[in-house]
Amino acid sequence: MEKRILGKSNLEVSAIGLGCMGMSHGYGPASDKNEMISLIHSAIDRGVTFFDTAEVYGPFVNEELVGEALAPFKGKVAIATKFGIQMEHGKQVLNSKPEQIKKSVEGSLKRLNVETIDLYYQHRVDPNVPIEEVAGVVIELIKEGKVKHWGLSEAGVETIRRAHAVHPLTAIQSEYSMMWRSPEEQLLPTLEELGIGFVPFSPLGKGFLTGKIDKNATFESSDFRSIVPRFKSENIEANQVLVDLIKTIAEEKEVKPAQIALAWVLAQKSWIVPIPGTRKLERLEENLGATEIEITPKELLDLNEALSKIEISGERYPAEYANRVGK
Repeated sequence: MEKRILGKSNLEVSAIGLGCMGMSHGYGPASDKNEMISLIHSAIDRGVTFFDTAEVYGPFVNEELVGEALAPFKGKVAIATKFGIQMEHGKQVLNSKPEQIKKSVEGSLKRLNVETIDLYYQHRVDPNVPIEEVAGVVIELIKEGKVKHWGLSEAGVETIRRAHAVHPLTAIQSEYSMMWRSPEEQLLPTLEELGIGFVPFSPLGKGFLTGKIDKNATFESSDFRSIVPRFKSENIEANQVLVDLIKTIAEEKEVKPAQIALAWVLAQKSWIVPIPGTRKLERLEENLGATEIEITPKELLDLNEALSKIEISGERYPAEYANRVGK
C-alpha cells in the first residue's frame, strides 16, 4: 500500500485509512465485535496503518473495539480519535473546556490501550471555548507525551488559522467527495498554504457513491441517514445522475464505482488521506483497490467539469448538526 504524509508533519500513514465509526455507531445496530476485530486485522494485512475512531462513537465502545483490535500492533499503526462531544440526556453536547479535554484524553488512552494518541482531533469547534485555549491544553498533552499530533474536524478556515498559529495542526478532517466538493473553495487552498494534511470522511457519500442505494432504500432509526435530507427518496432519485456518471467511468476502466469515487479523492492532492468505513471484507478490498487506479490530470479535469454541471439535491446534515460545522 502506498504511503502518504499528512501535511508538513512527520505522520506517515497508508494512502487510505479505515473509518471505524460504523462498526458500532451511526449506521444501524453495532456489528459483532469479534467480526470487526477480524476485519481490522484484515485491513492491517492489506497495508492499512491509519485507523479513525472517537470518544462519542457508541459512546466509548468504538474506542474499546479499536483498542482491542490494534493492541498487537502498537507502534506499527496510527490511531486517530476525537474529543469535544459529550452525550448528555441522549443528546450530543459540545464541550471543549480544558478540564473536559484532560478527562477525555485519559479515557481515550485507557480504552485504546495506548500510552500516546497519534492524532487527536477536536471533534467539533466549541463556540464557548476560544480555540487558542483548546490549543494550549493540547500543547500540554503533547509535552506530557499523551498526544503526538493534533487536528480539527469540520472547522472553518479562520479557526484553523488561529489554531495553527498556536501549535501546528497535522490534519483537518471534514466531509469531502464527488458529492460534497465545498472544501475545494476555501479549505483545501488554506491547508495547502499552511502545510496541513486533509482526512476526508464519507468519501463515498455515506455509501451513495457505491451505486447501491436507490429511491426505494429505507434506513432504520439507528442509521444516521434516516434523518439526513440527502437520503430522502426524492433527493436520492435526483442525485442518481451523479451515480450514473461514476458508473460510466467505472465501466470504461473496468473497476467498481466506489473505486472511481475514492481514486478521484486521492488524485486531488498528495496530502489527502480518505478514511472510508465498512463492515465487510469485500468492500474493504474494493476500497483499498482504489489506490491502484490512475486518474490522469486530463481525466481529472474532464471529470471535474462534468461534476460541476451536476447539482446535488438535499443537505448533508439535518439543521441541528449543520449548525456545528464550519465554525
